[in-house]
Amino acid sequence: KRYAVSVTPAVAALIDPADEADPIARQFIPAPAELTTLPEELADPIGDEANSPVEGVVHRYLDRALLKLVHACPVYCRFCFRREMVGPGGDALTGDKLDAAFAYLTSRPEIWEVIMTGGDPLILSARRVREVAKRLAAIPHIKVARWHTRVPMVQPERITEDYARALRIPGKASYIAVHANHPREFTADSKAALARLADAGHVLISQSVLLKGVNADIETLSALMRAFVENRVKPYYLHHPDLAPGTAHFRLSLAEGQALVKSLRGNLSGLCQPTYILDIPGGAGKIPVGR
Repeated sequence: KRYAVSVTPAVAALIDPADEADPIARQFIPAPAELTTLPEELADPIGDEANSPVEGVVHRYLDRALLKLVHACPVYCRFCFRREMVGPGGDALTGDKLDAAFAYLTSRPEIWEVIMTGGDPLILSARRVREVAKRLAAIPHIKVARWHTRVPMVQPERITEDYARALRIPGKASYIAVHANHPREFTADSKAALARLADAGHVLISQSVLLKGVNADIETLSALMRAFVENRVKPYYLHHPDLAPGTAHFRLSLAEGQALVKSLRGNLSGLCQPTYILDIPGGAGKIPVGR
């Protein structure tokens, strides 16, 4: 009743029902611990609302802005920092609201990069994606477009060759940030989806969350980063868990996370090194916290 739940067939097939500590299940299957909210937890832990000049746009950093195209996802991560805002039937940004968002992006020449997020923007149809791409292509000061998504890992059948082409934005550098947290998410189908995106000309980068009981050990984290690199995805961000309500059971201490990142530097290729970051609560932005 409190938080959205959705598990795709691709994710369900990865869950081991005999393992009570299964790291895939822990990411997507709801648990009673989610109903425990600590005093320091926040409904909007990274300050989206305070930095939203118009609906659908978050402008926290000078040279880049988020465009939140949709508030629904194919799966709902139990640790999501937007868990109070997303869910089935979440309104997509359309009509006058979409026009207002693009008017804002057009009016701010300092915006060099636009990051499409949500929700997960890759649940949109190829037609809708092409419409967004066309409108972004018409804004001359925007040079870089980035899509943030879990779809290639949790619903890889959506990433057809046509869909991969639809995500390209004419005249802009195209990046796709792929979210995965465990090496088992790299199935044959997800690897094929990543290959279709890379072959279509997108630069692939990663984002992961450091999660207790999922990937907070050196063996799993190393295997995850290597899996990214082996599939042409450059490790980018490793997030310290945000202070979202009901997520304390996922959080480890900053010192524990720093020790893990230090071990990565000592054992893995430079290609496999993500930036360990903390999103300061309240909207002050991301800072690197690896040592």
